Amino acid sequence: MEPKSAAKDKFFIVIRGKSRKGFSRGCIGRVEAEIQPGELMGLLYSAGSNSVSPKSGGVLRREDTYPLTCHQAQLLLYVSTASKRLELLCNPQLFSAICELTQGDLVVVKHKKGHSPGLVKNLMQMGRKENKDDMYMLGFEVEFVDNDHNLTSKKPAPLPLFSAADIIQVVPSYSAPLGLHWRDGQCGSLNRKAVTRINSMPNIGSRAHRVRGNHTEQRAISQHSGSSPPVPLEVGSTVEVVSNSGITVYGVIRWLGVLPGKTEEWAGIELDYDVNGCSDGKSGGKRYFTCKGNRALFVPVTKCSPDSRLVFSSPGSETPKPTEMPPVPPFEDCEDTPPIPESEALSLLVGKMKGIQGHINSCYLDATLFSLFSSSVTLDNICQKPADTEQPITCTLRKIINRLRRHGFVPAESVMNFRKQLGCDTFQTDEKDPEEFITVLFQKVLHMEPLLKLRSKRETSQGAYTFQIFLEKEQMGHIPTVQQLLDTSCMSGDLKFEEVPSCLIVQMPRFGNAYKMFSHIIPTTELDITDLLYNSPRECFVCGHLAQYECVQCLSDRKLQPGRIKQYCTTCNAQVHSHHARQGHSPKAFEVPPNVASDAPVPRHKMQLFAVLCIQTSHYVSFVKYGSDARSWLFFDSMADRCGDNQSGYSIPKIQACPELGDFLTLQEEDLLRTSPSQAPELVRRLLCDSYMFLYHNPAGSLSTTNHQEP
Repeated sequence: MEPKSAAKDKFFIVIRGKSRKGFSRGCIGRVEAEIQPGELMGLLYSAGSNSVSPKSGGVLRREDTYPLTCHQAQLLLYVSTASKRLELLCNPQLFSAICELTQGDLVVVKHKKGHSPGLVKNLMQMGRKENKDDMYMLGFEVEFVDNDHNLTSKKPAPLPLFSAADIIQVVPSYSAPLGLHWRDGQCGSLNRKAVTRINSMPNIGSRAHRVRGNHTEQRAISQHSGSSPPVPLEVGSTVEVVSNSGITVYGVIRWLGVLPGKTEEWAGIELDYDVNGCSDGKSGGKRYFTCKGNRALFVPVTKCSPDSRLVFSSPGSETPKPTEMPPVPPFEDCEDTPPIPESEALSLLVGKMKGIQGHINSCYLDATLFSLFSSSVTLDNICQKPADTEQPITCTLRKIINRLRRHGFVPAESVMNFRKQLGCDTFQTDEKDPEEFITVLFQKVLHMEPLLKLRSKRETSQGAYTFQIFLEKEQMGHIPTVQQLLDTSCMSGDLKFEEVPSCLIVQMPRFGNAYKMFSHIIPTTELDITDLLYNSPRECFVCGHLAQYECVQCLSDRKLQPGRIKQYCTTCNAQVHSHHARQGHSPKAFEVPPNVASDAPVPRHKMQLFAVLCIQTSHYVSFVKYGSDARSWLFFDSMADRCGDNQSGYSIPKIQACPELGDFLTLQEEDLLRTSPSQAPELVRRLLCDSYMFLYHNPAGSLSTTNHQEP
């Protein structure tokens, strides 16, 4: 087929596929021709010392590229790394706003390990056009603004240059402080350009819309004229406030009233993050509410606006018209995002509108997905199948995981799309138990073999995705540990693990919210399954030599550390059971691996706790460990708060740091058992009382790719 010529001004960025003839992910190219449907002939641009020139390219699949205008390509060429280019594309609203910037626009840029507001002074061209096909790179010359709205430059000097990836916020025209002026007197206020500005903060909420056009100008007039906000505000309302430097901060109203010496109504706001100069809920030495330090802001109510990230379109309202410049199409990076690093977890995840947004009885699913995929690498291999072999539902799950790890938030509509593909309508509407969802997730969505291989007393092998604890309450003490529950359940049912599982999900002896066998359960951070492995060497409970017998009746013996598995060598077995109280026991011989010396040390196989699912009044939440530090714990609730009613409102998910859980779990087991749950911190008490599933992983390695079934 003869190549069909393509326009020379068509550009692209490579978004997927392995490196081929120089076209790796994140590189910029120009379309030379369309060879056949679905294939392009492209030239790759490479930045040299003085110019950006095209070099020889090759053939690409159109689906592996993302179209760009010349202006967008020039902006991205000045971004230093491919990963930052792709990250910027993942925020189309911000990138669209950056593409529309002109002189006089107020922006917030990354600068010296912080964020600084500034005015765009010039759009700068970098490089030389030594040949007709060469391209300029585009960057922004920015002059910083101080808190008093003054430009910081005191004398003419070269201004710093920033790439598009350095800009984290484009401040809308209605948010820009009035009276800002150029020091040279050429401009008395902000440049009101013809191109409409947009709010570049991420859209959040199932029905959120962008603030554009006439709607933006009307809101600006309302704010700057001092009139009342269009939506009544009350304690509990989520709001935004524009600081003096033009940066928007978000929070929840915790107090409304008139401060001493004031005549108008003020609001006490608990901010989503720390801001220097704020308090812990005090104003003028008097406490009005309590929150963390540097989180309480007091402002007149007229300075507050409903959180634009959560704004709903009213029924019958007109859809805002887009700007003349076409917006950047939505882009989801198809490459897998690794689990959130411990160093970034708190800044990315903690706060409101974080995690997975709940909707219509979805808390069981939200808590499970967050526990399995936010920070754990255990199940990462599920996302490593070739994209062309995936089912649509697996691709949907990949997008949810990547969005959670990349942005720290997944809106309800993304999860609802996943729920619709699970194959049963009840997943969209009904309350479910996590174990039902886990079975469907692993078996039908991920096509994985059972996580556990169990051998019963009849020497038959069976698979399972979770381990349900079965035992009699009389077999345990008043407040058992997870280790004791697992050991007793396995010994009572004569079950053994055929191999060390990569992931072990232990379900407590309770049935939803209707029944729980124990009022409190003590978590075990390191679960030792050495003595629960089939055909594996085990250590004598008494002398430490190679064991050959085990005794179920000895398990609860109060003189032999009750709750601990008891296995013995031949000598110790005879001695222990010579006691008159144990002569009625029935110790059983088990298989010993051949060629194992009787005095050889037995390696311990331990699983590490990485998440706990809890239930209270039919509502599921989760605790997740996000790093190696003992105090690195998070608490997640997909429906922690709600805005609006059940018909037109939406859930507000929340994540909070929970270091107190780490402090509690570092106590010795004897101290844990002596601790009164009623004296524990609130979230720790909630875990002890409401634990439903404990999730463990094998630190020796994640799930292998051989654990997959082909669909």
